[in-house]
Amino acid sequence: MGAPAPATATPAEDRAPRPTTGLRTPRPKRRGGVNSPRRSVLLTVLTGLILVYALVPLVWLVINSTKTQTGLFSSSGLWFGSDFAFFSNIKDTLTYNDGVFVRWLLNTLLYVVVGAGGATFLAVLGGYALAKFQFPGKRGIFAVVIGAVAVPGTALAVPTFLMFSKMGLTDTPWAVIIPSLISPFGLYLMWVFAAEAIPTELLEAARIDGASEVRTFFTVSLPLLAPGIVTVLLFTMVATWNNYFLPLIMLKDPDWYPLTLGLNSWNAQAQTNGGEAIYNLVITGSLLTIVPLIAAFLLLQRYWQSGLAAGSVKE
Repeated sequence: MGAPAPATATPAEDRAPRPTTGLRTPRPKRRGGVNSPRRSVLLTVLTGLILVYALVPLVWLVINSTKTQTGLFSSSGLWFGSDFAFFSNIKDTLTYNDGVFVRWLLNTLLYVVVGAGGATFLAVLGGYALAKFQFPGKRGIFAVVIGAVAVPGTALAVPTFLMFSKMGLTDTPWAVIIPSLISPFGLYLMWVFAAEAIPTELLEAARIDGASEVRTFFTVSLPLLAPGIVTVLLFTMVATWNNYFLPLIMLKDPDWYPLTLGLNSWNAQAQTNGGEAIYNLVITGSLLTIVPLIAAFLLLQRYWQSGLAAGSVKE
């Protein structure tokens, strides 16, 4: 057998640079960097415990919404019973007491759309003005906003009730909507976000081109504020959707109850003399109540995630 013929190099291979040394020494991988984050067993276990703590109530809610009133007390709370009444529970929840659950759902949507939507709109306007305009008293407004963030809403509930009682607005939807329009945390968040997201040079260029302040805000600034607006909208929406104490002291007519107050009245009627126990409807109604919030977070997650991360990295 003859010697093997040498391989013929292509012109491209002839032009390619050839290594002048032998085998390359592999570089050690850096641990703890961005591409290979350091793993911590303690942190993983802690995160797992928090995840279980957060998911167990939701799992309990889903499992027990499939049981009848009798099955709730004859089976384990964390496992399914012998009966499966999920769809009949939904039907009974929507039709019980002439469909008052649907009325409470519409009331809650009204409070969220007008209250949370209005709070977001006012926060965007105020945050943009505080971030991009200079005027006397700006530092004082900053102190007031920070102080308002630190005051819990329950501390202001009684003074708010007395004020609305003087104006004759208690037991009306305005007693829930008007206080919901004020969101100091949303204003502060939009203030910080607008200061970072909108370059001042961009606004000056728009003004030089002859654009008015209103047109500059709606055509230039508003698209840049979209992640922050969605984040503030979600915060205010969740706060209004879960609002309980303010409607409790403001509303007396059950026709104006939100879902939180209505479900609590269903839960409390079993403790009244001759009241019917409908715990299965309370649990199913609670599950239906959180479905819109979960859907909103899933649909808007790419906006609010970027909004929360804004400003976290200092350049």
